[in-house]
Amino acid sequence: MRVVLDTAFCGERFAAARAQGGRLHYIAVAPAVPAADTITDAGLRAAWPLNVPGFHRVILNEDVTLDLLAGALDAVLPQVIARVDAFHLHAGVTAPMARTLARLAAPGAVLHVRAPGEALVWALTAAGFACRIATREADAGTDVDGQTAPDIVAEYRGRKSLPAMKPQRKQPALRRAVVIGAGVAGASAAHRLCARGWQVTLIERHAQPAQEASGNVAGIFMPLLSRDDNIPTRLSRAAYLFALREWRRMGGAGKAFDGAGCGVLQLARDDKHARVQQEVLAQWTYPAEYARWADAAESSALIGAATPHGGWLFAQGGWARPASLCDAMLAVCGERLQRVFCTEALSLQRVDGEWQVRGEDGALISQAPTAILANGASAIKIEQAAQLPLSKLRGQVTHLPVDGAAAPPVLPLVVCREAYVTPPSNGIVCAGATYDNDDDPALRASSQLENLARLAEIIPGDAVSALAQTAPLAGRVGFRCAAPDRLPLAGALPDYASAGRLEFLPDVPRHEGLYCLLGYASRGLIWAPLMAELLVCQLEDTPPPLEAALVDALDAGRFLLKQRRREQ
Repeated sequence: MRVVLDTAFCGERFAAARAQGGRLHYIAVAPAVPAADTITDAGLRAAWPLNVPGFHRVILNEDVTLDLLAGALDAVLPQVIARVDAFHLHAGVTAPMARTLARLAAPGAVLHVRAPGEALVWALTAAGFACRIATREADAGTDVDGQTAPDIVAEYRGRKSLPAMKPQRKQPALRRAVVIGAGVAGASAAHRLCARGWQVTLIERHAQPAQEASGNVAGIFMPLLSRDDNIPTRLSRAAYLFALREWRRMGGAGKAFDGAGCGVLQLARDDKHARVQQEVLAQWTYPAEYARWADAAESSALIGAATPHGGWLFAQGGWARPASLCDAMLAVCGERLQRVFCTEALSLQRVDGEWQVRGEDGALISQAPTAILANGASAIKIEQAAQLPLSKLRGQVTHLPVDGAAAPPVLPLVVCREAYVTPPSNGIVCAGATYDNDDDPALRASSQLENLARLAEIIPGDAVSALAQTAPLAGRVGFRCAAPDRLPLAGALPDYASAGRLEFLPDVPRHEGLYCLLGYASRGLIWAPLMAELLVCQLEDTPPPLEAALVDALDAGRFLLKQRRREQ
């Protein structure tokens, strides 16, 4: 695979790189995402990201991936994790960036730089690049255009004094994996692995996918906004937009799987909260398709009831039935996927370079060099994951049939505040969900009353208020798997027993060939596609779809590192 880094996205240069054939990973940096109407390639334009900050992964096909990184070059470049084979550098590259470029360069990497200043040439030389003046004849494609300062071509020859790049994990020679759990986490992992040519065995204790936390009638998808653009906000933005692009590649919500991009209205709680919501939008100036303000009049018109404070409107948000999404992802895996259902994985043992997965009475279920835990809170039943700080959060959703005696509100979009209510899905309006710290799997009236009370706050009116007395007890209980920081765990599983003194994440010992996709809490729909993509990149030693700070924030070893730091 060729990896190209371009500090000023150019459609012609990208097209020329694609024309060379083979697998291409193209990383382009821009201060902002260029307007879609400037993209001449119709296929690329259809997948073009919205103009919001951060890393945008666009998978055009399994041979061509584009990462468009929106932000200031000096802030973005240190966040890139890659082994780059070719660089195209343009205005804005400064001498202090030379060491970062050398950190990213693969041995023999070729660097093209437009009309550099003398300081940059000296810095590149000091960083291990052998520089020479480009000529039109010898260096086709370097954009020599008769500028006063000549263009430079450089080859990276290395320099031992430079700090090493974050260690890369060894790519497995045998592309076989066992995935435990067939909810949205496991199905997404199987989907991406099979797309990359892996042979996958998917183990599930139920007879069908998505029977645990992923089994709700409708889950909602929407981003998270904040004034300080913190880690959860940046991660949810990247995950939400990546999920939308990947679902469009599959055929789209309502076509490839049950759901609708009908929009999500997140209402403000009161006047103070409304002002905060408006300030966030004013500060970040998101495109309207991503997030915009809907005032009280518009919000009231949307839901047919008084909403005195307005709220955020996410026009591309909506709902999906997770089980149908899992079915759609697994259906395209083809012969590369083997399903082993009605079987619970209870133990793992590393034998002769492979993980043996065993069930009841120690019976061997399957084995492979790579194993992935994607079974939610059940993962801590397996010895190697027992010390992960995962918890189960009970969530009861209330089901309100639209043709029942107690008629629920029928809305054109998802509406949420402290709770949420969906448009009908197969004749059912979903309202909820509770957050309880117990493990009671049965429906209970108190949880339904809580859901309906919150629904009455969202949609005021006598008819909705009366549901608390008239609606029969109906719904579903699921258990979300959550980490203390409410972020997912994605990557190599830490080896608690082998851990000594630790200072940094690379110091954390890992179980060879054992990975996890856990802790999706209530955002599994949007976490799952991006986390699966991140894990496949780690397995194959290719550039991850996220900035380095977010990759570290998701590392499954972060809790062990914090524990050891407290103890040292």
